[in-house]
Amino acid sequence: MTHKIILDTDPGIDDAMAIFFAFQHPEIEVLGLTTVFGNVPVTMSARNALTLCELAGEDIPVTQGVGMPWVGPESGYAHFVHGDDGFGNTFPEASKRELDPRSSAQFIVDMARQYPGEITLVAIGPLGNLALALRLEPELPKLIKGVSIMGGAAFVPGNVTPVAEANIWNDAHAAAIVFAADWKVTMFGLDVTLKTPFTPAFLDELEARNDKLGGFVKKVSQFYVDFYSANRDERVCFFHDSFPLAHLVHPEYFAITSGHARVGTGELDRGQTVIAPAGSTPSPLWNEANMVDVAVDVDHEKLEQLFISTYAL
Repeated sequence: MTHKIILDTDPGIDDAMAIFFAFQHPEIEVLGLTTVFGNVPVTMSARNALTLCELAGEDIPVTQGVGMPWVGPESGYAHFVHGDDGFGNTFPEASKRELDPRSSAQFIVDMARQYPGEITLVAIGPLGNLALALRLEPELPKLIKGVSIMGGAAFVPGNVTPVAEANIWNDAHAAAIVFAADWKVTMFGLDVTLKTPFTPAFLDELEARNDKLGGFVKKVSQFYVDFYSANRDERVCFFHDSFPLAHLVHPEYFAITSGHARVGTGELDRGQTVIAPAGSTPSPLWNEANMVDVAVDVDHEKLEQLFISTYAL
């Protein structure tokens, strides 16, 4: 079975790991990369996505999308995590390829109309493009197979504030729109991604299996490892963005729970993803909220082997 996807991304080091995985896996067909602000400004995000396509030898559409949060000022970005270039300050030669002229939101709508019921939207950055696509095409949920999101923190603390994860916090109002839409949402947040550290030995193995793509991931990840290893006894990093893609091809590796979801948009709860398990409360404010699936655990060993074997293809 082949999974048609649109990968909505803000490259980003772990985005690069995820994008190459999607390109390499034989059961995933990437229809295009739609880019958004997040780890880096959207212009850099789009250029980085083109560079990753060129490195991988993939000639697919890349679009530039939302560059600002739905509400509020421009983001401060995560250069302290991903480097000034989004690639760990390695500054690879930028691609000279051209962007698809459509906006990311318009590309999502166009592809959904072309392949009704076949596409999974895999969103591994802030959710502004998906929210805008819903405004452009109110019937979009009926045209989309499902939405897999890397973001949120259901039952664990956030990584930007005590309650919020970065992708959701960066564009909380857009996230609220996306979570409230009438489509199937599966969330891969800090509940599962922070349970799964990756060591330098894993990066060595990626490089050994695929000198070009794995070697690139290893090189750009050194800055990323430095960030995550501060105040730890061992050197590790977390490839958050690859999780929804792994779930597409091996859902049996994951433990999933379901609940009614709300996204906070206030001053203190901005970006908080609160999940109320079914039957846990009599409150209609919660029971009327959409149900989403939330990944809460994964088989670490099988996940790591999946990434390594896919890079070797």
